Formats: sequence, C-alpha cells, structure tokens
Amino acid sequence: MKKEVKKNASYVLLIINVLVVILISSNLRSPIVAVAPVLGEVRDALKMDNFQVSLLTSIPLFMFAACSVLVSRFSNKFGISKLLMYSLIILSFGLFLRISGSLWLLFLGSIFIGLGICIGNVVTPGYVKNNFPKQIGLMTGIFAVSMNLTAALASGFSVKIGELTGFGWKGSLGIWLVIAALGFLVLSVELIFNKRNPVQPKTAISTSDFNMFKSAQAWNISIFMGLQSLFYYCLVAWLPSFLADFHMQGESSGWVFFVIQITMIPVTFCCPIIASKMKDQRFMILFICALMFGSTMMFVFLKSQWIYVNAVIIGISNGLSFSLSILFFSARTKSSINAVKISGMAQSVGYLIAAFGPPLFGKLHDWDISWNSSFYLLSFAVLLMLYFGMKAARNKYVED
Repeated sequence: MKKEVKKNASYVLLIINVLVVILISSNLRSPIVAVAPVLGEVRDALKMDNFQVSLLTSIPLFMFAACSVLVSRFSNKFGISKLLMYSLIILSFGLFLRISGSLWLLFLGSIFIGLGICIGNVVTPGYVKNNFPKQIGLMTGIFAVSMNLTAALASGFSVKIGELTGFGWKGSLGIWLVIAALGFLVLSVELIFNKRNPVQPKTAISTSDFNMFKSAQAWNISIFMGLQSLFYYCLVAWLPSFLADFHMQGESSGWVFFVIQITMIPVTFCCPIIASKMKDQRFMILFICALMFGSTMMFVFLKSQWIYVNAVIIGISNGLSFSLSILFFSARTKSSINAVKISGMAQSVGYLIAAFGPPLFGKLHDWDISWNSSFYLLSFAVLLMLYFGMKAARNKYVED
C-alpha cells in the first residue's frame, strides 16, 4: 500500500514539475515580444521619441547581461523553486508598473521585467537538470517550445487581445500577468507537495566553489550563446525596416516574422532530444552555421525574393542554435549548481554580446544603404559562431 502511495505521489510530482517548466518558460520571452505589435500605440499614448522607444527593447537585454551572473551566485542560498517564485513576483510587479500609464513607470517596469525574466532564464536549466536528470533533452525541448510558442502568440495576437479586453495596449501587455500568476500558483503547489511528501527529492541545490570564468569550455558555450542571440535580435530589431526597403509592406514583413517563429517551434522541441543522444554535436553546429550563412547571402543577393523560404531557413537555424545553447547548460555540467552557474555566465556574456548587435547592424546601414554591410556583419558573426560552437559541441564538461 505504501509503495502504491509513493508511486502515485511520484506521478503527481512529475506532472507538477512539467507544468512548472511550461509556465516558467512561457514567461521568459512573451512579455518582451508582446511590445512590438503595440509599440505605435504606446508611443502615441506616452508621447515617446525614437530613443525612448528603443529603450523598451534594450533595457531587458542589458538587465540579462548585468544580472545573470549575480543570480547564479545567489542560487546557493535558495531552493530552485523558491527562486523561481521570486522571479515571478518580480516579473508580475514589473508587468503591473509597465501598464500604469506613466512613462517613467513604463521604464521602471521594464527593469523589473528584465530582472524577473533574467532569474527564470538562469535558474530553469538547473531546475530541469535537478528534476529530470534522465530526460534533459526532452524537457529542454518542452522548455524551448513553450517559450517560442507563447512568443509567437504574443507577436500575433497582442493587438487583438487589446481590442477584446477593451484596454488597448494596456490590455495587450497586462494579459501576461495571468500567465505569471498561473506559474506562481503551480510553484506554490509544488512547495506544499514537497513538504507533505518528504520522501521526494528536494529541489534545493548543492554548493560549488567552481569558478566558471576559468573554464575554457564555459567561455566557448557563452560566446556561442551570445553570437546566436546576436543573429536573432538583429533580425527581430531590423527585419521590418530592411524588408520595407526591399519593397515589402509592413503587414507582409509581420507574416515573415510569424513564419520564422512558427518554424522554430518543432525544431526547438526535436533538437535537444536528438542532440542529447549524440556523442557530440559538432555536425549539428556545421549544419546550423551553413543555414545561417546561407540565409544572410540570400538577403544580400536575392533581397526579398524567396523570402518565405529564407524565413523557414532562419527559423530552423535559430531554433536549433537556441535550443542547443540551452541544452549545453545541462549537458556540459556535472551538477545542478554548475548548470545554474554556466547558465548565468553564458547569458550574462551572451546577452552583452547580443545587445551590441542591433546598433551595429543599424549603424552599418547608415554607412551602406543597401544593407549588404549589415548582412556581412551577420556572416562574420556566423563564422565566429562556427569556431566557438565546434569547441562547445565537444563531449567535454565545463569542470574538466
């Protein structure tokens, strides 16, 4: 009888753990992506200039870069689940401030949103490694799919949500409070369940004095993470602009981005499962970089011709590179705490690299109105990504 009770408790905890991964990941990209479709409404309502508008995207990225390492250091003092709960509290506070109707509260809210997402970004790979040690590939896939699916829904339905709620841009951006609240509720249930079932594994993580910044493999993973993020955020920031110059209407460019996001979903699910069964992932790195390099050359020589084919290529390559980056955090470490540490380092270094991508991309366009120099920048980034990715993909732990 006791064995049956323990077995049922294990199944219940498994369901709760999966829901935690899904709901946490659903909060890690959508609050940022949801801004772009209603940016015009926000700008008109708060009388913002172009520089102020750009801050709405850059503030969360710089928060990721500034705080990721700090988050990984604080992780020793808390259980993983409690730290994730704190992240949702901070995120919810930021989401509330952002829709309060003041320009400065909008920026302050963006800071808290960036911090809340930063904690979730850093800690979730440790949660996956701690609770699903034998299903890391599968759960990383679920994590990535949930993130990209909600991001696609956010980009596609933000305006509609504002219309349905009757609150305009405030409704579009405020709806994500509901997802954050659901995540908080499930994490609360998990903590209560673990207290009542002490036989279950604890979600606290061990301590480690390992200095991640002294590991060459950690630097390989971090730089690979940064370069693939740079590629993605350059396209997110400038895709409508260069497609407009290539004689595509704004609505069409929106569909191009939708195709990119939708293509990423099955790729981000399958990639970690397949990659986790491989001895190393160097062949996958070659494939990713070949696709990315090809997509930049298609923009240089074909402009908007075959654009939807190119969108699929971008979606496949970015889906593979993103999910592989996340997998490295768990697959290239020997413990949950070091998975959190490399996650913190890689996202701090990586998003710092990525944050400089869109301004450089745009500055090169000022110098070369054809956009070719901007795409050559991405091509060069892909070559660097190939170099560091081949090293990161070796079957070598960061602790070795």
